[in-house]
Amino acid sequence: MGHMYRPSKTLFLIIILLLESCLTEKENKTNYSGEIVSVWNKKVIDFAIAEDGLFTLKGVRTTSMMHVAMHDALNAIVPKYSHYAYKEGGADANPMAAVAQAAYEVAVNEFPDQKKELDGMLDYWLSMVREGGSKNQGIRIGKASATAILKMRNNDTWNEQSEYMWHPMAPGVYAEFNEHSGTPEGFIFGAGWSKAKPFLLKSSDHFRSPPPPEINSDSYTQAFNEVKEVGATLSSTRTQDQTHFAMWWKEFIEISLNRLAGDLVQKEQIDLWTATRSFALLNMTIYDAYVCVFDNKFYYNHWRPYTAIRWAANDGNPDTVPDTTWNTLHNHTYPFPSYPSAHGTGSGSGMTVLAKTLGFDDDYSFIMTVPEVESSGPMSDKVKMDPPQRSFKSFSEAGLEGAMSRLYLGIHFRYDSEEGNKLGVKIGEYACQNFLKPLE
Repeated sequence: MGHMYRPSKTLFLIIILLLESCLTEKENKTNYSGEIVSVWNKKVIDFAIAEDGLFTLKGVRTTSMMHVAMHDALNAIVPKYSHYAYKEGGADANPMAAVAQAAYEVAVNEFPDQKKELDGMLDYWLSMVREGGSKNQGIRIGKASATAILKMRNNDTWNEQSEYMWHPMAPGVYAEFNEHSGTPEGFIFGAGWSKAKPFLLKSSDHFRSPPPPEINSDSYTQAFNEVKEVGATLSSTRTQDQTHFAMWWKEFIEISLNRLAGDLVQKEQIDLWTATRSFALLNMTIYDAYVCVFDNKFYYNHWRPYTAIRWAANDGNPDTVPDTTWNTLHNHTYPFPSYPSAHGTGSGSGMTVLAKTLGFDDDYSFIMTVPEVESSGPMSDKVKMDPPQRSFKSFSEAGLEGAMSRLYLGIHFRYDSEEGNKLGVKIGEYACQNFLKPLE
């Protein structure tokens, strides 16, 4: 009778080690930190601040394209989420090489004057990847992914100019006070933003906010009296905390929310796939929030509290009392229509995305940091925030506080802020429901 073949213990050990090696290799494909995402994000935002102070859409447009390129490159290697612009396969590619190259290609395309610094960043990240075919494949996919989104967004009218037709002074109609906004006579900001092509929404008027209250209504009177009191320079009823968060939230949303996202990625050790998706949706959503809210602003052309309070004797509402010397907390009014609040829309949309993409859900406690803000209008002296942190029990709480901060700053009515927040939440929910969705 023949002997049954029995593998040796050594062979068993070899087989087990080979299996473990295969499993480890597969696991390591997705076992990367999301730190690289926030590093590139901060650098591009710094470039944008230095170039135009974020007074154009260029900064958040660039971060949107960059994070899409990173997201699509990763998901071409190991598909976890649906793609946006690039969908070719690349299973043998190194993920770190792919995302670094994708980020570089978009950043250097938009900020060519920063090529030397960007070259150094790319060299640093690629130096951590072992030489070989996998690295080369990653570089190839990163370039291809960046090319795809840059091509898709070519001629997207992000910097389109638009004529604004001034209207005669009338109740509820936006009016210019250039001595208070610190702008040239006849200047208006953001009229062309609604002409930009959104990343996610079908059009700039995809969501239309309901009309603001009629000037002779009780709801308008209530909102008028509230901002006149709590938004005044030396308000006697605004609390110390309300004063703090009115100033603290002045930082542009694309700065503060991207900083928050980076802090959370580091604190919670978010993986690379989750981080790239979250940053891509966050930045595209903020971009679209600006496009949509400015479409709403110029559609309604509603006046600011500064105008309403100083000109109240002519508004046809007997219950609104004028104050021709009234001023805001920070002695400045922005030169574009009030309704709805852009800050409220941006904070509502961005916080909604973070709640839905980082794996925490809305009910998550966190601390958010804003080191300093401008003391008055754009390009005014900076003031350090004391304290620089605020604590929140949920993303939605933070989003709403960001919106309501404008009431206590004196630059928005309550209904501006509340409807801005509602609009932002709609945009954020739409983004997460329809783009970069988890694959089955």
